[in-house]
Amino acid sequence: MRYEQIPNELFIHNRKRFMEKMEARSIAVFNSNDIFPLSADSTMPFKQHTDIFHLSGADQEESILLLFPDAPDPKYREVLFVIETNPEIAVWEGAKLTKEKATEVSGIKTVYWLKDFHKIFNQLMADANNVYLNTNEHLRANTEVETREDRFIKWCKENFPAHSYKRSSPIMHEIRAVKHPVELDLMQKACKITEKGFRRLLNFIKPGVWEHEIEAELWHEFIRNRSYGFAYTPIVASGGNACVLHYTENDQEVNDGDLILMDFGAEYANYSSDMTRTIPANGKYTARQKEVYSSVLKVKKMANDILKPGITLNEYHKEVGKMMESELIDLKLLDKTDVKNQNPDWPAYKKFFMHGTSHYIGLDTHDYGSWSKPIPENSVFTIEPGIYIPDEKIGIRLEDDYVLKSDEENFNLMGDIPIEIDEIEDLMNS
Repeated sequence: MRYEQIPNELFIHNRKRFMEKMEARSIAVFNSNDIFPLSADSTMPFKQHTDIFHLSGADQEESILLLFPDAPDPKYREVLFVIETNPEIAVWEGAKLTKEKATEVSGIKTVYWLKDFHKIFNQLMADANNVYLNTNEHLRANTEVETREDRFIKWCKENFPAHSYKRSSPIMHEIRAVKHPVELDLMQKACKITEKGFRRLLNFIKPGVWEHEIEAELWHEFIRNRSYGFAYTPIVASGGNACVLHYTENDQEVNDGDLILMDFGAEYANYSSDMTRTIPANGKYTARQKEVYSSVLKVKKMANDILKPGITLNEYHKEVGKMMESELIDLKLLDKTDVKNQNPDWPAYKKFFMHGTSHYIGLDTHDYGSWSKPIPENSVFTIEPGIYIPDEKIGIRLEDDYVLKSDEENFNLMGDIPIEIDEIEDLMNS
């Protein structure tokens, strides 16, 4: 792997937390992602399913994790299945996990080749009443493509119709929301790589460069720092493009006087970072740009004061909406009549700030966690307010990643990345 090996204490800890929440006499199964085909003999680069990675560290296709805390034979309480490797496979595809390496990576002592899965699974099911199946229940899930998990679920229910079936997802949403110290270290590394990319841009950007050239600078910096690249499709939006929330074409020339909204983050060891900065193409903000920028930054700082363990995301977003409403009135984008006559289901501020302020982040950029229950300590969230004024070709969003703390200030994993107006102008003009 390009990244340094992760201490297996993380995966041992994560499995323990999951198994503590399983019902008695239950088996849980987690499958790796497929390698997805494109056309002819082409495939997409492999990206591991974050659930099996979270529980095992196995970063390889065709892997299966089986958890059976009540197995009569202790060796079957944690079992990892990996594809059998040999010298010929190593020549064509590179090294795969051996049984010994799989144990070293995961902390799981019992490792079998994948071809033995059905035989062992059938044997263990005789002692189990329930099976935990892993389905994608993320709020934004796109489930059109059939996955290895989907095929396993279909096979399992056809062959074991008398067993009871449970959902792994609620447990995964609970345990993945709280980050282990090792995870926080990995996320900090991802954020540090993102910082290097941003600082590189401050010396590169000027009127006349193209958005895709800016993207290319980031690719270079990320990969040279042991990242596989972007944690998500980057946004490099100059001028009016910044008012398109999911602008990803990145194919326009940057003009003098433009603001450039850049939403990007490096991944490291499968962990995500997510940052947004908005900078002036020529190194100097105009008076109006400074005015709007200052309002966005003010809301971001106030949002950080209230995004604390114990609040729910719904409560939090309502409070941030009130903050933004006040700023938009000061900017003369709204007036009190707009607020008085607003639709409660779509408040007046939504005309200029139409997206949410925060989301969980971790192995997935939009990570697992409850949107209705109180937020737990040591979860990690983005804070990303924005103001978008298409008529003025101004779109400004600012975003950092925070570890939430109860009795102290939230810890900003991006606290060293320039964000203040003076700091950005000084660095761009030095």
